[in-house]
Amino acid sequence: MTEAAPLKGATLAVTAIALALGTFMQVLDLTIANVSLPTIAGNLGASTDQSTWIITSFVVANGIGVPLTGWLMARFGVVRTFLWSVAGFTLASLLCGLAWSLESLVAFRALQGLISGPMIPGSQALMIAIFPRDRRATALAVWSITSLTAPVCGPILGGYICDNLHWGWIFLINVPVGALVLFLCRQALSGRDAPARGLSLDMVGLALLVVWAGALQILLDRGKNADWFGSDLIVALAVIAFTGFCAFLWWEMTEDRPIVDLSLFRQRNFALGTLVFCLGNSVFLANMLVLPLWLQTQLGYTATWAGLASAPAAAVAVLLTPLVARAMSRFDARIVASTAFLASALSYYLRASLTNDAGFWAIAFPMAVQGIANAGFFVAALSILLDGIPAACIPMASGLSNFARIIASGFAVSIVTTLWDRREALHQSRLADMATGPVFDQMQAAMAAQGLSAPGSLAAMARGLEGQAYLLASIDVFTLSMWLSLGLTALVWLCHRARPAGIAVPPD
Repeated sequence: MTEAAPLKGATLAVTAIALALGTFMQVLDLTIANVSLPTIAGNLGASTDQSTWIITSFVVANGIGVPLTGWLMARFGVVRTFLWSVAGFTLASLLCGLAWSLESLVAFRALQGLISGPMIPGSQALMIAIFPRDRRATALAVWSITSLTAPVCGPILGGYICDNLHWGWIFLINVPVGALVLFLCRQALSGRDAPARGLSLDMVGLALLVVWAGALQILLDRGKNADWFGSDLIVALAVIAFTGFCAFLWWEMTEDRPIVDLSLFRQRNFALGTLVFCLGNSVFLANMLVLPLWLQTQLGYTATWAGLASAPAAAVAVLLTPLVARAMSRFDARIVASTAFLASALSYYLRASLTNDAGFWAIAFPMAVQGIANAGFFVAALSILLDGIPAACIPMASGLSNFARIIASGFAVSIVTTLWDRREALHQSRLADMATGPVFDQMQAAMAAQGLSAPGSLAAMARGLEGQAYLLASIDVFTLSMWLSLGLTALVWLCHRARPAGIAVPPD
């Protein structure tokens, strides 16, 4: 990208909002589709298991597209690549909304995921470029707000659309938003790109990336339903992913013009900052998945109300993030990140105290505490990992860190859903062992006194045991997340102090 002057005034504000909308649109698209799978499957005459390919196709293609961002932007320019990505994503969204079968929808979702790869890294790089250097924290704050609000808005909006409109609107709503982003960004950013360069494409590196990343994403997405390594398919995918990854590393480290510049990991803050960013984001996303699952499957919440219970995390973060951005010029980013992890640990501790009869506000309050954590985490983590990265390398660094985030998120979702189900089975087995003999007789007598028949009593006890087992499994996840957050508080101090407001700070 050329060193163009930062934007000012209304142009800066409007362009920043447009870039943020681009990120919001893509993150929303994944979470909104998750809650809509049963409705889509029913309308297209597919099974629930088949419908998961709607998510898998997008995730696999996006996981391949994101790491290509650095090369694409070096070859064609940051602005051009971002604009073409937004245009392609908008068109693919239109095709998804008009899909006539599961096969066509899966194909269009794969196209959508591949084309949208540069959108999030591109919006991040452009956000940094249009703000003055001393307002980089503000740029990262505006960008991160969208990453915080979209996962919460997705279930709420998806639930509403599926309840009141045709499922196609979960994709069609991207069309006017994408058109607006394209128009505003084209107006403000045209002329900021360097001329296109004739960079050669590392075809071997690209092929290896497609093989290992694709195999890994399918493994993570399908592993739970296939009983993990009890399945020959999962074992084969694991071998392909591991072998392909090792070959990819060797090739990219020896290639003169690699498609992914792994030398960025030689910088301490980028390597450790990316690790903190990935792990912190993974813990957050894993819990954003478990809480709505528990609320909907065990406490009778609808998708909309489960989303509303999680909404304080986004609402508080949106309110506090601008204040955190101001504080970043005066405080060490490691202090801000540590404070965020401590607030996360407190939030998970509070959630680990919930019971099956917890009211709405008892659930919403820990999420408000999580909002305090989210307000500081994203800005601080991004400030640390991008510290010392030259402006010309920011697109590559952004693409690489976001690719790592996608892979880590895939692991987190797979691990937490498997852990939740297996801990539930363990707890239910233990509870069933306890509910025998005199205890069983007392429970059955109490239910008979309430007018329940013997079969009805057994069914009620089974439901009660299941509900209690899932509560205990959820508490296990929340407790583990608390300890991980405390561990990340220490990990962040292995990074060097980031430079505030462009002022060089000697490493400690």
